[in-house]
Amino acid sequence: MHAPSPDAARPVPCTLAGMVEGARLSMPMLPGVLVFAAAVGAASAEKGLTLGQAVLMSFTVYAGASQLLALQLWPEAFSLAAIAALAAVTTAVNLRFLLMGAALQPWLSRGPSGPVHLGLAGLTDANFVIGSRYHAQGGQDAGVFVGAGLFMWIIWTLATIPGHALGHLLTDPKRFAIDMVMPLTFTAMSIGLFRLRRDRLAWPVAAGAAVITAQLVAGYWFIIAGAVAGSLAAGAFRDRD
Repeated sequence: MHAPSPDAARPVPCTLAGMVEGARLSMPMLPGVLVFAAAVGAASAEKGLTLGQAVLMSFTVYAGASQLLALQLWPEAFSLAAIAALAAVTTAVNLRFLLMGAALQPWLSRGPSGPVHLGLAGLTDANFVIGSRYHAQGGQDAGVFVGAGLFMWIIWTLATIPGHALGHLLTDPKRFAIDMVMPLTFTAMSIGLFRLRRDRLAWPVAAGAAVITAQLVAGYWFIIAGAVAGSLAAGAFRDRD
């Protein structure tokens, strides 16, 4: 068994300087965030949403890829069945945030609840990677996670505006290979997080589960299957390092 970290019960700060640092660390993510937010704005225009409605949705929902997916599946006429289908698909895609929140809990639970909960409201793949990498390198200031999330939340909302104005041009990110920008950025930034043998073993387990699920189950459940399988694999090998 591993001995508990001496910092396990120590309160962590959430400073303005940390929030600024979090925004700075978000800069490599901006190209992908800007383009995907613009694609959401364009998809909103295509579905008949006004500029105000599109911006309000980006600000209040702030759901990244699942927000774009929901717009792509947007029905011409809403019914209870259509709403249930949209909710099911977006829930499947966003279930990964439960695992992300659980991974951040040992660190963020020791920070001030107000700012931390505000940061968790803006939890995305991007600020999860930024916060996790910062903490893995010994950082303790929860403001880095909070600042990264709030900064990209604002950028996401504002970038919806030019996307809405551009209309149909950006509705399909694959057309310009834009869909690869953020995954490649996340991969590059995540490499430093996985040093231990259990982490290296978790990657192929997660990938294998995701590929198999994608072949057997329609929709986006492969995301959840890969995340759960990888998490279980990491836990199973924890005591073997």
